[in-house]
Amino acid sequence: MSLLNHTATELLAKLESREVSSAELTAAYLKQIETLDPQVQAYLRVLPESALAKAKEIDARRAAGQPVGKLGGLPVAIKDVICTQGEVTTCASKMLETFVPPYNATVVEKLRAADAVLIGKTNMDEFAMGGSTENSAFQATKNPWNLECIPGGSSGGAAACLAASMAPLSVGTDTGGSIRQPAALCGVTGMKPTYGRVSRYGLVAFASSLDQIGPLAHTVEDAALLLAVLAGHDPLDSTSADVEVPDYRAALSQPLKGLKIGVIKEHFGEGLDNEIAAAVQAAVQEYEKLGATAKEISLPHSKYGIATYYIIAPCEASSNLARYDGVHYGYRTDEKAMLAELDAERAALVKAGQQQEADNLDTPLVRLYRQSRAEGFGPEVKRRIMLGTYALSAGYYDAYYLKALKVRRLIRQDYDHAFKEVDVILGPTTPTPAFKMGEKLNDPLAMYLEDLYTVTANLAGVGGISIPCGFTKSNLPIGLQIQAPAFAEAKCLQAAHLFQQATDWHNRRAKLQ
Repeated sequence: MSLLNHTATELLAKLESREVSSAELTAAYLKQIETLDPQVQAYLRVLPESALAKAKEIDARRAAGQPVGKLGGLPVAIKDVICTQGEVTTCASKMLETFVPPYNATVVEKLRAADAVLIGKTNMDEFAMGGSTENSAFQATKNPWNLECIPGGSSGGAAACLAASMAPLSVGTDTGGSIRQPAALCGVTGMKPTYGRVSRYGLVAFASSLDQIGPLAHTVEDAALLLAVLAGHDPLDSTSADVEVPDYRAALSQPLKGLKIGVIKEHFGEGLDNEIAAAVQAAVQEYEKLGATAKEISLPHSKYGIATYYIIAPCEASSNLARYDGVHYGYRTDEKAMLAELDAERAALVKAGQQQEADNLDTPLVRLYRQSRAEGFGPEVKRRIMLGTYALSAGYYDAYYLKALKVRRLIRQDYDHAFKEVDVILGPTTPTPAFKMGEKLNDPLAMYLEDLYTVTANLAGVGGISIPCGFTKSNLPIGLQIQAPAFAEAKCLQAAHLFQQATDWHNRRAKLQ
Protein backbone atom coordinates (compact mmCIF):
# COMPACT_ATOMS: atom_id res chain seq x y z
CA MET A 1 0.00 0.00 0.00
CA SER A 2 1.24 3.46 -0.89
CA LEU A 3 2.21 5.68 2.01
CA LEU A 4 -0.37 8.17 0.79
CA ASN A 5 -3.22 5.71 1.32
CA HIS A 6 -2.55 5.42 5.05
CA THR A 7 -4.36 7.45 7.68
CA ALA A 8 -2.51 10.10 9.66
CA THR A 9 -2.63 7.87 12.75
CA GLU A 10 -1.03 5.01 10.83
CA LEU A 11 1.61 7.33 9.39
CA LEU A 12 2.40 8.70 12.83
CA ALA A 13 3.01 5.13 14.06
CA LYS A 14 5.38 4.55 11.13
CA LEU A 15 7.22 7.77 11.95
CA GLU A 16 7.52 6.88 15.62
CA SER A 17 8.87 3.41 14.80
CA ARG A 18 11.22 5.02 12.25
CA GLU A 19 9.83 2.76 9.53
CA VAL A 20 9.61 5.94 7.48
CA SER A 21 11.19 9.35 7.96
CA SER A 22 9.35 12.64 7.98
CA ALA A 23 11.53 13.80 5.08
CA GLU A 24 10.47 10.75 3.01
CA LEU A 25 6.83 11.25 3.87
CA THR A 26 6.90 14.98 3.15
CA ALA A 27 8.65 14.35 -0.18
CA ALA A 28 5.96 11.81 -1.12
CA TYR A 29 3.19 14.33 -0.49
CA LEU A 30 5.06 17.08 -2.33
CA LYS A 31 5.38 14.73 -5.30
CA GLN A 32 1.65 13.99 -5.16
CA ILE A 33 0.92 17.73 -5.10
CA GLU A 34 3.21 18.29 -8.08
CA THR A 35 1.42 15.52 -9.99
CA LEU A 36 -2.22 16.17 -9.15
CA ASP A 37 -2.68 19.76 -8.02
CA PRO A 38 -2.56 21.17 -11.56
CA GLN A 39 -5.89 19.34 -12.00
CA VAL A 40 -7.41 19.88 -8.55
CA GLN A 41 -5.97 23.33 -7.70
CA ALA A 42 -6.40 22.82 -3.96
CA TYR A 43 -3.27 24.78 -3.00
CA LEU A 44 -2.60 28.48 -3.44
CA ARG A 45 0.99 28.02 -2.29
CA VAL A 46 3.13 24.98 -1.60
CA LEU A 47 6.06 25.33 0.82
CA PRO A 48 8.57 22.65 -0.26
CA GLU A 49 11.78 24.20 1.07
CA SER A 50 10.56 25.04 4.57
CA ALA A 51 8.56 21.80 4.79
CA LEU A 52 11.53 19.59 3.93
CA ALA A 53 13.83 21.55 6.23
CA LYS A 54 11.39 21.10 9.13
CA ALA A 55 10.96 17.40 8.34
CA LYS A 56 14.73 16.81 8.37
CA GLU A 57 15.09 18.70 11.64
CA ILE A 58 12.40 16.49 13.24
CA ASP A 59 14.08 13.35 11.88
CA ALA A 60 17.39 14.44 13.38
CA ARG A 61 15.82 14.99 16.80
CA ARG A 62 14.04 11.65 16.68
CA ALA A 63 17.26 9.87 15.69
CA ALA A 64 19.08 11.54 18.60
CA GLY A 65 16.44 10.33 21.05
CA GLN A 66 15.16 13.84 21.73
CA PRO A 67 11.47 14.60 22.40
CA VAL A 68 9.22 15.05 19.38
CA GLY A 69 5.77 16.69 19.40
CA LYS A 70 2.36 15.07 19.13
CA LEU A 71 2.27 15.32 15.34
CA GLY A 72 5.88 14.17 15.06
CA GLY A 73 6.63 15.04 11.42
CA LEU A 74 3.18 14.70 9.84
CA PRO A 75 2.52 17.12 6.95
CA VAL A 76 -0.42 19.50 7.52
CA ALA A 77 -2.10 21.87 5.05
CA ILE A 78 -3.51 25.19 6.28
CA LYS A 79 -6.37 27.22 4.85
CA ASP A 80 -5.11 30.54 3.53
CA VAL A 81 -7.23 32.57 5.97
CA ILE A 82 -4.91 31.71 8.88
CA CYS A 83 -1.87 33.94 9.41
CA THR A 84 1.56 32.40 8.87
CA GLN A 85 4.54 34.56 9.77
CA GLY A 86 6.77 35.29 6.80
CA GLU A 87 4.41 33.51 4.34
CA VAL A 88 1.83 35.31 2.23
CA THR A 89 -1.72 34.99 3.59
CA THR A 90 -4.19 36.12 0.93
CA CYS A 91 -7.65 34.92 2.04
CA ALA A 92 -7.90 34.12 -1.71
CA SER A 93 -8.45 37.83 -2.32
CA LYS A 94 -6.77 40.40 -4.51
CA MET A 95 -7.13 42.69 -1.48
CA LEU A 96 -4.46 40.71 0.42
CA GLU A 97 -2.54 39.32 -2.55
CA THR A 98 0.82 40.46 -1.15
CA PHE A 99 0.06 40.50 2.60
CA VAL A 100 2.79 38.82 4.69
CA PRO A 101 1.75 38.58 8.37
CA PRO A 102 4.36 39.61 10.95
CA TYR A 103 3.12 36.93 13.36
CA ASN A 104 1.69 33.42 13.47
CA ALA A 105 -1.88 32.55 14.37
CA THR A 106 -2.11 30.68 17.68
CA VAL A 107 -3.09 27.48 15.87
CA VAL A 108 0.03 27.76 13.69
CA GLU A 109 2.18 28.18 16.80
CA LYS A 110 0.52 25.09 18.27
CA LEU A 111 1.10 23.09 15.09
CA ARG A 112 4.75 24.07 15.02
CA ALA A 113 5.14 23.19 18.71
CA ALA A 114 3.58 19.78 17.95
CA ASP A 115 6.16 19.27 15.17
CA ALA A 116 3.72 19.39 12.29
CA VAL A 117 5.27 19.98 8.88
CA LEU A 118 3.37 22.86 7.26
CA ILE A 119 3.21 21.80 3.64
CA GLY A 120 1.13 24.55 2.03
CA LYS A 121 -1.73 27.07 2.12
CA THR A 122 -5.02 25.90 0.62
CA ASN A 123 -7.46 27.68 -1.66
CA MET A 124 -10.80 28.98 -0.40
CA ASP A 125 -13.70 31.25 -1.23
CA GLU A 126 -12.55 34.85 -0.90
CA PHE A 127 -12.54 35.88 2.77
CA ALA A 128 -14.34 32.56 3.46
CA MET A 129 -17.51 33.86 1.77
CA GLY A 130 -18.96 31.11 -0.37
CA GLY A 131 -19.89 27.45 -0.53
CA SER A 132 -18.07 26.21 -3.62
CA THR A 133 -14.49 27.62 -3.66
CA GLU A 134 -15.36 29.26 -6.98
CA ASN A 135 -15.15 32.72 -5.38
CA SER A 136 -11.37 32.64 -5.00
CA ALA A 137 -9.66 35.54 -6.78
CA PHE A 138 -6.97 33.18 -8.08
CA GLN A 139 -8.37 29.78 -9.07
CA ALA A 140 -11.36 27.47 -8.71
CA THR A 141 -10.70 24.23 -6.83
CA LYS A 142 -12.14 21.01 -8.31
CA ASN A 143 -13.66 18.01 -6.53
CA PRO A 144 -11.24 15.05 -6.82
CA TRP A 145 -14.19 12.63 -7.13
CA ASN A 146 -15.35 14.46 -10.27
CA LEU A 147 -13.27 17.32 -11.62
CA GLU A 148 -16.36 18.85 -13.23
CA CYS A 149 -17.89 19.35 -9.77
CA ILE A 150 -17.25 21.80 -6.94
CA PRO A 151 -15.53 20.61 -3.73
CA GLY A 152 -17.73 22.73 -1.45
CA GLY A 153 -16.56 25.75 0.46
CA SER A 154 -15.27 27.90 1.83
CA SER A 155 -12.67 25.32 2.95
CA GLY A 156 -12.81 23.59 -0.42
CA GLY A 157 -9.05 23.46 -0.85
CA ALA A 158 -8.61 22.02 2.65
CA ALA A 159 -11.04 19.17 1.84
CA ALA A 160 -9.92 18.58 -1.75
CA CYS A 161 -6.24 18.22 -0.83
CA LEU A 162 -7.23 15.36 1.49
CA ALA A 163 -9.52 13.68 -1.04
CA ALA A 164 -6.69 13.75 -3.59
CA SER A 165 -4.20 12.37 -1.02
CA MET A 166 -2.14 15.56 -1.18
CA ALA A 167 -2.01 15.87 2.64
CA PRO A 168 -2.85 13.56 5.56
CA LEU A 169 -4.32 16.39 7.67
CA SER A 170 -5.57 19.90 7.03
CA VAL A 171 -6.91 22.86 8.98
CA GLY A 172 -9.99 24.76 7.87
CA THR A 173 -12.47 27.28 9.23
CA ASP A 174 -16.23 27.02 9.62
CA THR A 175 -18.53 30.07 9.76
CA GLY A 176 -21.74 28.47 8.53
CA GLY A 177 -20.64 24.99 7.51
CA SER A 178 -17.37 25.74 5.72
CA ILE A 179 -15.58 22.68 7.16
CA ARG A 180 -18.47 20.23 7.29
CA GLN A 181 -19.97 20.96 3.87
CA PRO A 182 -16.76 20.49 1.82
CA ALA A 183 -15.87 17.47 3.98
CA ALA A 184 -19.20 15.92 3.00
CA LEU A 185 -18.86 16.74 -0.69
CA CYS A 186 -15.25 15.47 -0.85
CA GLY A 187 -15.80 12.29 1.19
CA VAL A 188 -13.59 13.17 4.16
CA THR A 189 -14.09 13.90 7.86
CA GLY A 190 -14.40 17.51 9.02
CA MET A 191 -15.21 18.98 12.42
CA LYS A 192 -16.42 22.37 13.62
CA PRO A 193 -15.57 22.56 17.33
CA THR A 194 -17.65 24.48 19.84
CA TYR A 195 -17.24 28.25 19.48
CA GLY A 196 -14.36 29.21 21.78
CA ARG A 197 -12.76 25.76 21.85
CA VAL A 198 -10.01 26.75 19.39
CA SER A 199 -8.31 30.15 19.41
CA ARG A 200 -9.23 32.55 16.62
CA TYR A 201 -6.15 34.73 17.18
CA GLY A 202 -4.53 35.14 13.78
CA LEU A 203 -7.63 34.04 11.89
CA VAL A 204 -8.61 36.75 9.41
CA ALA A 205 -12.16 37.51 10.52
CA PHE A 206 -15.28 37.08 8.43
CA ALA A 207 -18.01 36.93 11.12
CA SER A 208 -16.42 37.04 14.54
CA SER A 209 -19.27 35.48 16.51
CA LEU A 210 -19.51 32.53 14.10
CA ASP A 211 -15.99 31.73 12.83
CA GLN A 212 -14.26 28.66 14.24
CA ILE A 213 -11.08 26.81 13.25
CA GLY A 214 -11.22 23.03 13.05
CA PRO A 215 -9.62 19.85 11.68
CA LEU A 216 -10.17 17.93 8.44
CA ALA A 217 -8.88 14.39 8.05
CA HIS A 218 -9.68 11.00 6.56
CA THR A 219 -10.91 9.47 9.80
CA VAL A 220 -12.40 10.52 13.12
CA GLU A 221 -9.30 9.22 14.87
CA ASP A 222 -7.14 11.50 12.73
CA ALA A 223 -9.44 14.45 13.41
CA ALA A 224 -9.20 13.76 17.16
CA LEU A 225 -5.40 13.72 16.86
CA LEU A 226 -5.36 17.13 15.19
CA LEU A 227 -8.07 18.69 17.38
CA ALA A 228 -6.08 17.78 20.50
CA VAL A 229 -3.29 20.02 19.18
CA LEU A 230 -5.52 22.90 18.05
CA ALA A 231 -7.83 23.11 21.08
CA GLY A 232 -7.27 25.00 24.31
CA HIS A 233 -7.58 28.36 26.01
CA ASP A 234 -5.64 31.28 24.54
CA PRO A 235 -5.24 34.55 26.49
CA LEU A 236 -4.68 36.34 23.16
CA ASP A 237 -8.28 35.60 22.14
CA SER A 238 -10.98 37.14 24.35
CA THR A 239 -13.55 34.67 22.99
CA SER A 240 -11.40 31.65 23.80
CA ALA A 241 -13.03 29.46 26.45
CA ASP A 242 -11.03 28.46 29.51
CA VAL A 243 -12.40 24.92 29.49
CA GLU A 244 -10.33 21.79 30.04
CA VAL A 245 -9.44 19.90 26.86
CA PRO A 246 -9.95 16.14 27.21
CA ASP A 247 -7.78 13.49 25.58
CA TYR A 248 -9.84 13.10 22.43
CA ARG A 249 -7.97 10.07 21.07
CA ALA A 250 -8.19 8.23 24.38
CA ALA A 251 -11.93 8.96 24.54
CA LEU A 252 -12.45 7.09 21.25
CA SER A 253 -11.51 3.79 22.86
CA GLN A 254 -13.96 4.17 25.72
CA PRO A 255 -17.16 2.10 25.44
CA LEU A 256 -20.15 4.08 24.25
CA LYS A 257 -23.19 2.46 25.85
CA GLY A 258 -26.76 3.68 25.82
CA LEU A 259 -26.15 6.26 23.08
CA LYS A 260 -29.32 8.27 22.43
CA ILE A 261 -29.57 9.74 18.95
CA GLY A 262 -31.92 12.48 17.82
CA VAL A 263 -32.85 12.54 14.12
CA ILE A 264 -33.83 16.05 13.02
CA LYS A 265 -37.35 16.02 11.56
CA GLU A 266 -36.92 19.33 9.74
CA HIS A 267 -33.89 18.07 7.80
CA PHE A 268 -35.86 15.48 5.86
CA GLY A 269 -38.27 17.76 4.05
CA GLU A 270 -38.45 19.44 0.68
CA GLY A 271 -35.13 20.02 -1.07
CA LEU A 272 -33.28 16.98 0.30
CA ASP A 273 -31.84 14.71 -2.40
CA ASN A 274 -33.39 11.22 -2.28
CA GLU A 275 -30.04 9.41 -2.34
CA ILE A 276 -28.75 11.49 0.56
CA ALA A 277 -31.94 10.87 2.55
CA ALA A 278 -31.60 7.11 1.98
CA ALA A 279 -27.91 7.07 2.98
CA VAL A 280 -28.57 9.03 6.19
CA GLN A 281 -31.51 6.79 7.13
CA ALA A 282 -29.27 3.76 6.51
CA ALA A 283 -26.69 5.33 8.85
CA VAL A 284 -29.33 5.71 11.56
CA GLN A 285 -30.21 2.03 11.14
CA GLU A 286 -26.52 1.15 11.44
CA TYR A 287 -26.37 2.99 14.76
CA GLU A 288 -29.39 1.05 15.97
CA LYS A 289 -27.64 -2.21 15.07
CA LEU A 290 -24.70 -1.00 17.17
CA GLY A 291 -26.97 -0.58 20.19
CA ALA A 292 -27.96 3.08 19.98
CA THR A 293 -31.54 4.23 20.31
CA ALA A 294 -32.86 6.75 17.79
CA LYS A 295 -35.82 9.07 18.05
CA GLU A 296 -37.18 11.88 15.95
CA ILE A 297 -36.59 15.34 17.37
CA SER A 298 -37.56 18.82 16.28
CA LEU A 299 -35.52 22.00 15.88
CA PRO A 300 -38.56 24.14 15.04
CA HIS A 301 -36.66 27.38 14.43
CA SER A 302 -34.08 25.77 12.13
CA LYS A 303 -36.23 26.82 9.15
CA TYR A 304 -35.17 30.38 9.93
CA GLY A 305 -31.48 29.44 10.09
CA ILE A 306 -30.49 30.56 6.59
CA ALA A 307 -32.32 33.90 6.86
CA THR A 308 -30.86 34.54 10.32
CA TYR A 309 -27.34 33.57 9.28
CA TYR A 310 -27.41 35.71 6.13
CA ILE A 311 -28.29 38.76 8.19
CA ILE A 312 -25.87 38.27 11.10
CA ALA A 313 -22.86 37.08 9.08
CA PRO A 314 -22.93 39.93 6.50
CA CYS A 315 -23.45 42.48 9.29
CA GLU A 316 -20.32 41.27 11.04
CA ALA A 317 -18.48 41.03 7.71
CA SER A 318 -19.31 44.63 6.79
CA SER A 319 -17.72 45.73 10.07
CA ASN A 320 -14.70 43.43 9.90
CA LEU A 321 -13.87 44.26 6.29
CA ALA A 322 -14.08 48.03 6.76
CA ARG A 323 -10.38 48.00 7.61
CA TYR A 324 -9.45 47.13 4.00
CA ASP A 325 -9.53 50.64 2.59
CA GLY A 326 -6.43 50.98 0.42
CA VAL A 327 -4.64 53.03 3.07
CA HIS A 328 -3.85 50.97 6.17
CA TYR A 329 -2.82 47.81 4.29
CA GLY A 330 -4.02 45.60 1.49
CA TYR A 331 -4.64 46.38 -2.15
CA ARG A 332 -4.40 50.01 -3.25
CA THR A 333 -5.51 51.23 -6.65
CA ASP A 334 -3.08 52.99 -9.00
CA GLU A 335 -3.14 56.47 -7.41
CA LYS A 336 -1.67 58.35 -10.36
CA ALA A 337 -4.20 56.90 -12.77
CA MET A 338 -7.01 57.46 -10.27
CA LEU A 339 -6.09 61.14 -9.73
CA ALA A 340 -5.75 61.70 -13.45
CA GLU A 341 -9.20 60.19 -14.00
CA LEU A 342 -10.69 62.32 -11.22
CA ASP A 343 -9.11 65.49 -12.63
CA ALA A 344 -10.44 64.64 -16.10
CA GLU A 345 -13.96 64.11 -14.72
CA ARG A 346 -13.82 67.44 -12.91
CA ALA A 347 -12.47 69.30 -15.92
CA ALA A 348 -15.18 67.84 -18.17
CA LEU A 349 -17.91 68.92 -15.77
CA VAL A 350 -16.49 72.45 -15.43
CA LYS A 351 -16.20 72.74 -19.20
CA ALA A 352 -19.85 71.70 -19.51
CA GLY A 353 -20.85 74.41 -17.04
CA GLN A 354 -21.69 71.92 -14.30
CA GLN A 355 -19.65 73.47 -11.51
CA GLN A 356 -21.88 72.15 -8.71
CA GLU A 357 -21.52 68.56 -10.00
CA ALA A 358 -17.77 69.08 -10.21
CA ASP A 359 -17.69 70.30 -6.61
CA ASN A 360 -19.68 67.22 -5.53
CA LEU A 361 -17.18 64.72 -6.94
CA ASP A 362 -15.29 62.48 -4.52
CA THR A 363 -12.29 63.94 -2.73
CA PRO A 364 -9.08 62.12 -3.70
CA LEU A 365 -9.11 60.19 -0.41
CA VAL A 366 -12.73 59.04 -0.80
CA ARG A 367 -12.04 58.02 -4.40
CA LEU A 368 -8.99 56.07 -3.20
CA TYR A 369 -11.13 54.20 -0.68
CA ARG A 370 -13.93 53.59 -3.15
CA GLN A 371 -11.78 52.42 -6.05
CA SER A 372 -9.41 50.30 -3.96
CA ARG A 373 -12.34 48.39 -2.46
CA ALA A 374 -14.13 48.09 -5.81
CA GLU A 375 -11.04 46.58 -7.44
CA GLY A 376 -9.76 44.62 -4.44
CA PHE A 377 -12.93 42.73 -3.47
CA GLY A 378 -14.74 40.14 -5.57
CA PRO A 379 -18.50 40.13 -6.27
CA GLU A 380 -19.56 37.81 -3.42
CA VAL A 381 -17.63 39.80 -0.82
CA LYS A 382 -19.14 43.05 -2.14
CA ARG A 383 -22.59 41.49 -2.01
CA ARG A 384 -22.23 40.54 1.65
CA ILE A 385 -20.70 43.88 2.65
CA MET A 386 -23.65 45.69 1.07
CA LEU A 387 -26.18 43.34 2.68
CA GLY A 388 -24.58 43.84 6.09
CA THR A 389 -24.26 47.61 5.76
CA TYR A 390 -27.90 47.86 4.72
CA ALA A 391 -29.14 45.70 7.62
CA LEU A 392 -27.15 47.78 10.12
CA SER A 393 -28.25 51.13 8.75
CA ALA A 394 -30.60 53.52 10.52
CA GLY A 395 -34.18 52.40 10.20
CA TYR A 396 -33.30 48.79 9.41
CA TYR A 397 -31.23 47.72 12.42
CA ASP A 398 -34.28 46.80 14.53
CA ALA A 399 -36.16 45.22 11.64
CA TYR A 400 -33.31 42.97 10.53
CA TYR A 401 -30.23 42.66 12.71
CA LEU A 402 -31.91 42.88 16.11
CA LYS A 403 -34.66 40.48 15.04
CA ALA A 404 -32.03 38.04 13.71
CA LEU A 405 -30.27 38.08 17.08
CA LYS A 406 -33.56 37.19 18.78
CA VAL A 407 -34.15 34.28 16.40
CA ARG A 408 -30.57 33.15 16.99
CA ARG A 409 -31.40 32.84 20.67
CA LEU A 410 -34.47 30.74 19.83
CA ILE A 411 -32.32 28.45 17.69
CA ARG A 412 -29.95 27.98 20.61
CA GLN A 413 -32.90 27.17 22.87
CA ASP A 414 -34.03 24.49 20.39
CA TYR A 415 -30.64 22.82 20.75
CA ASP A 416 -30.73 23.12 24.54
CA HIS A 417 -34.12 21.39 24.66
CA ALA A 418 -33.05 18.67 22.22
CA PHE A 419 -29.89 17.84 24.15
CA LYS A 420 -31.94 17.25 27.28
CA GLU A 421 -33.45 14.26 25.46
CA VAL A 422 -30.56 12.92 23.36
CA ASP A 423 -26.76 12.71 23.43
CA VAL A 424 -26.13 13.68 19.81
CA ILE A 425 -28.16 14.90 16.85
CA LEU A 426 -27.96 13.29 13.41
CA GLY A 427 -28.94 14.47 9.96
CA PRO A 428 -27.59 15.07 6.46
CA THR A 429 -24.70 17.51 6.11
CA THR A 430 -25.85 18.88 2.75
CA PRO A 431 -29.16 18.81 0.87
CA THR A 432 -27.51 17.79 -2.42
CA PRO A 433 -24.30 16.09 -3.59
CA ALA A 434 -21.53 18.15 -5.20
CA PHE A 435 -22.93 20.14 -8.13
CA LYS A 436 -21.28 21.12 -11.40
CA MET A 437 -18.81 24.01 -11.55
CA GLY A 438 -20.62 27.24 -12.40
CA GLU A 439 -24.08 25.72 -11.89
CA LYS A 440 -25.05 27.99 -8.99
CA LEU A 441 -22.46 30.74 -9.30
CA ASN A 442 -25.02 33.25 -10.61
CA ASP A 443 -27.76 32.15 -8.22
CA PRO A 444 -26.70 33.28 -4.73
CA LEU A 445 -29.89 32.04 -3.05
CA ALA A 446 -29.45 28.51 -4.41
CA MET A 447 -25.83 28.58 -3.24
CA TYR A 448 -26.81 29.82 0.23
CA LEU A 449 -29.35 26.99 0.62
CA GLU A 450 -26.49 24.48 0.46
CA ASP A 451 -25.76 25.57 4.08
CA LEU A 452 -29.32 24.76 5.16
CA TYR A 453 -28.33 22.03 7.64
CA THR A 454 -25.05 23.47 8.91
CA VAL A 455 -25.61 27.15 9.78
CA THR A 456 -27.66 26.49 12.92
CA ALA A 457 -24.70 24.88 14.72
CA ASN A 458 -22.72 28.09 14.20
CA LEU A 459 -25.61 30.26 15.32
CA ALA A 460 -26.00 28.13 18.46
CA GLY A 461 -22.26 27.83 19.05
CA VAL A 462 -22.32 24.02 19.33
CA GLY A 463 -19.93 21.53 17.75
CA GLY A 464 -20.55 19.28 14.78
CA ILE A 465 -18.77 16.81 12.53
CA SER A 466 -19.38 15.47 9.03
CA ILE A 467 -18.32 11.94 8.18
CA PRO A 468 -18.75 9.92 4.96
CA CYS A 469 -21.84 7.70 4.96
CA GLY A 470 -22.30 6.66 1.34
CA PHE A 471 -22.06 7.54 -2.34
CA THR A 472 -24.56 8.49 -5.00
CA LYS A 473 -25.09 6.41 -8.14
CA SER A 474 -22.76 8.84 -9.90
CA ASN A 475 -20.04 8.11 -7.30
CA LEU A 476 -20.21 11.39 -5.40
CA PRO A 477 -19.71 11.31 -1.61
CA ILE A 478 -22.52 11.76 0.92
CA GLY A 479 -21.94 13.21 4.38
CA LEU A 480 -23.60 12.45 7.72
CA GLN A 481 -23.65 15.32 10.21
CA ILE A 482 -23.42 14.64 13.95
CA GLN A 483 -23.89 17.51 16.41
CA ALA A 484 -23.25 17.52 20.15
CA PRO A 485 -23.72 19.98 23.03
CA ALA A 486 -21.22 22.78 23.63
CA PHE A 487 -17.76 21.49 24.58
CA ALA A 488 -18.87 17.86 24.09
CA GLU A 489 -16.51 17.25 21.17
CA ALA A 490 -15.38 14.00 22.80
CA LYS A 491 -18.94 12.65 22.69
CA CYS A 492 -19.33 13.81 19.08
CA LEU A 493 -16.06 12.13 18.09
CA GLN A 494 -16.99 8.95 19.95
CA ALA A 495 -20.31 8.69 18.13
CA ALA A 496 -18.67 9.33 14.75
CA HIS A 497 -15.88 6.84 15.46
CA LEU A 498 -18.42 4.17 16.39
CA PHE A 499 -19.93 4.49 12.91
CA GLN A 500 -16.55 4.41 11.18
CA GLN A 501 -15.55 1.25 13.02
CA ALA A 502 -18.58 -0.49 11.52
CA THR A 503 -18.37 0.94 7.97
CA ASP A 504 -15.73 1.61 5.35
CA TRP A 505 -17.01 4.73 3.57
CA HIS A 506 -14.15 6.77 5.06
CA ASN A 507 -11.53 4.42 3.58
CA ARG A 508 -12.48 5.10 -0.02
CA ARG A 509 -10.20 7.42 -1.97
CA ALA A 510 -10.70 9.36 -5.18
CA LYS A 511 -8.85 7.91 -8.15
CA LEU A 512 -6.92 10.57 -10.04
CA GLN A 513 -4.16 10.01 -12.55
